[in-house]
Amino acid sequence: MAVPRRVHVVLFVYITLILTAVAVHAQRDTCGAELNTFLPAPFNSSALLCKSVWNSFILRYSKLKSEDNITSIVLSAPYSSGWVGIGFSNDGKMVGSSAMVGWIDNQGRAYIKQYYLSSQTSSGVKVDEGKLLTTDVPSAAVLYGDNIYLVFQVKFPLHIARRSVILAFSKISPNKFHLAEHDGKTTLSFDFSSDDSVSTCYPYQLRRNHGAFAIFGWGVLLPLGAIAARYLRHKDPLWYYVHVLVQFLGYIIGFAGVVSGIALYNRTHSNFTTHRSLGISVLALGSHQVIAFFLHPNKDSQVRKCWNQYHHWLGRICIFLAAINIVLGIELSDTNISWKVIYGAIISVMIISTTFLEVMMCTKLPKEGTCNGGLQMPTHHPNS
Repeated sequence: MAVPRRVHVVLFVYITLILTAVAVHAQRDTCGAELNTFLPAPFNSSALLCKSVWNSFILRYSKLKSEDNITSIVLSAPYSSGWVGIGFSNDGKMVGSSAMVGWIDNQGRAYIKQYYLSSQTSSGVKVDEGKLLTTDVPSAAVLYGDNIYLVFQVKFPLHIARRSVILAFSKISPNKFHLAEHDGKTTLSFDFSSDDSVSTCYPYQLRRNHGAFAIFGWGVLLPLGAIAARYLRHKDPLWYYVHVLVQFLGYIIGFAGVVSGIALYNRTHSNFTTHRSLGISVLALGSHQVIAFFLHPNKDSQVRKCWNQYHHWLGRICIFLAAINIVLGIELSDTNISWKVIYGAIISVMIISTTFLEVMMCTKLPKEGTCNGGLQMPTHHPNS
């Protein structure tokens, strides 16, 4: 019985697809792949340790030894255009790190350059100014199949096995050695002295949560609660309930920011002493305000006036330190400029609104003397 022609066509297409998939898979790099046919000497892939680190990035390395602190590195990644880079950082941040970046230009010429990242701007990424100590072994960028291989040796000044490694790539090729902004980035904590190194990705989502909680709790809700206490005094007892509710909510969300910050520190061990100290101070002042709420004296008590001054000034200091620490935290992080713009807009709106309300209150209520005492809260509150 003759096989229909349609069956032959279907079988041919099916076999072609299988062979294509096998060929594509064969072009992808794996830790078991043999690279000695195209890697330059003295790099021997069979003598290197291998680890799949991020997406399809594969890092091969020689074990770091205390005698010379030299490691051979072969980084491979899928490549069609743009650039691929690997950086080394003391604190896990891109700013202040040095990176080896490789790419293939439109004429098929391979480049590998060292860059120093002095800032987040394009002008701050400086070619041939990195602080990595390379050896006499020439560095190279090799395109083989669908992958690019960055090959180099680095000599660390100190025998610190675990390093913060930054991986990044862009689909836009460098223009006169100026790098385009990366399309993807991650940070790993990598142990170059271990046969079975376990790389830990930098917790970017945890850092974003920490920043969002801190900004919304300490930087937005606490000032809004203070504004309500000052400019809603004619709405008694509404001002009191709004003030207490907003302040408690701000404290809870701010406390969540502190908890996420502690978890972030336990993961990264970043040495941001000033930021951490200010955060602890803000938490302590905020906690004192919460305790003071439950321990406030009766409005007829002789110490009520002293309690008011204590409550007012601790609140002011807490809000002021929180604002400084938020700005410092944004500056220390590797976040893009949108965080600065958002918080700058929040501060600007609050300053403009407070100025307008202050002028209106001093104009309409000159006899009450509320313009002379700064952020004065009423000395009474509902018994409830």
